[in-house]
Amino acid sequence: MSGDTMAPGDQAPAGTPGTGENVCPRCNGSGSLEGGTCPVCEGSGTVIEGIGGG
Repeated sequence: MSGDTMAPGDQAPAGTPGTGENVCPRCNGSGSLEGGTCPVCEGSGTVIEGIGGG
């Protein structure tokens, strides 16, 4: 991922303060699902999620 491009499973664009990469919960980091590209991470195997507490 680059710039402000977000996959459907991302909570924020890459590089947003308070976020980090996590393994995609749908494909478990493989990037593929049922013989095709995972629709949640778009094949990257990772999603951007909020980290930390409040």
